[in-house]
Amino acid sequence: MIFPEQDNRTHYLKRSDPDELLGTFSDHAIKLDGHEWPTAEHYFQAMKFEPTDAEYQSRIQRAPTPAQARKLGRKNGKQLRPDWPKVKRVIMTRALYTKCKAHETVAQALLATNEGKLLEASQYDYEWGCGRDRRGQNLYGEVLMDVRRKLRQEIQQQSQ
Repeated sequence: MIFPEQDNRTHYLKRSDPDELLGTFSDHAIKLDGHEWPTAEHYFQAMKFEPTDAEYQSRIQRAPTPAQARKLGRKNGKQLRPDWPKVKRVIMTRALYTKCKAHETVAQALLATNEGKLLEASQYDYEWGCGRDRRGQNLYGEVLMDVRRKLRQEIQQQSQ
């Protein structure tokens, strides 16, 4: 989604918009860790839990919608894996890179942003999004820009 007040080098998107190709809710299945995940959101939420909790990961994988997968991933009372703060960015990167490699339309949409800054336009999320005042960490946008950089490197290596 592009807002009219932005300059040509900044692209705003909404991660949870199912129509947003670059979001985690878009209907683009990925194969990772020996399983097929309906969306990147399903994978990301399931990975919050230890591999020993395969039953709960499977429950998230089978969630009918990405919103329901997110709800299960945020379930109070379930213990997140202890290394979650350290690995969550890597897991999101794996999910988005795999999505781009599996779905050419998604990769092309990301590459079409050229070198523009990508911002996850969440008013309330100051970690993954830019927040209401645009001073959030914007981890989601950073991950997308990292994936875009990797895709460009691969294209350049193939053309040599």
